[in-house]
Amino acid sequence: MKLAQMTWYEVDGRIAEGAAIMLPVGSTEQHGPMGRIGTDTICAEAVALAAAEICDAIVAPPLAYTPAPFNTAFPGTVSVSAVTFRTLAEEVITALLAQGFSGVFVVNGHGANLEPLNLIADTVASARLRIRSWWEPAPVNELRKDLYGDWEGMHATPSEIAITQSLLGTLPANQATEPPERLSTAYLRAHKGDRHGPPSEHRAAFPDGRVGSHSALATPEDGQRLLDVAAKTIAQDFAAFEALSHGQ
Repeated sequence: MKLAQMTWYEVDGRIAEGAAIMLPVGSTEQHGPMGRIGTDTICAEAVALAAAEICDAIVAPPLAYTPAPFNTAFPGTVSVSAVTFRTLAEEVITALLAQGFSGVFVVNGHGANLEPLNLIADTVASARLRIRSWWEPAPVNELRKDLYGDWEGMHATPSEIAITQSLLGTLPANQATEPPERLSTAYLRAHKGDRHGPPSEHRAAFPDGRVGSHSALATPEDGQRLLDVAAKTIAQDFAAFEALSHGQ
């Protein structure tokens, strides 16, 4: 259930029962020749809402303006500093806890969010804040590997494109019909967590916006499978977290 569509009477009743809340966090950035600008936010919110249907959770409005400085040379990307994002996210999380929610479960959809979010986690009791990227659970990662192997890559991944296709339909593949340059193990390790270079250098290195990801392998059918598996595992994680946070 979406928090934005509830009355305060309903929220008050759920808080009295010990409810935690899900908070989707994404980004507003390019996702290659066939990926939507809002892909990360779309995926995070979709997984949260599908999980909420399983475990009867409340989902807060998503945070969509987050750090993506490396992509600002591509039209449509809106990046805020890590400090600004951390401040906003921390205030939102603190406000939800102050309202009486037993805990906040962040469903993340963007790698560059993790460092600021983990800094927030250092200031909040561990039983009251959980941060999980939708692709993080082992069953989701295994499915991504089975579907795409090394072509999952790092950005504009076929898995995230597939989820948006399952929700919103397909877009023309454009240059994505051709596979991108494969990434080395060293590159993957060095750039984990979206640690990319300055915008001009990043676009020069990856001119169509993909970073080792063969987006055109995505299908709506794959997206539905990924969404179902992610929702199931996130729902399980959330239920366990809610039970723990309610007991504190």
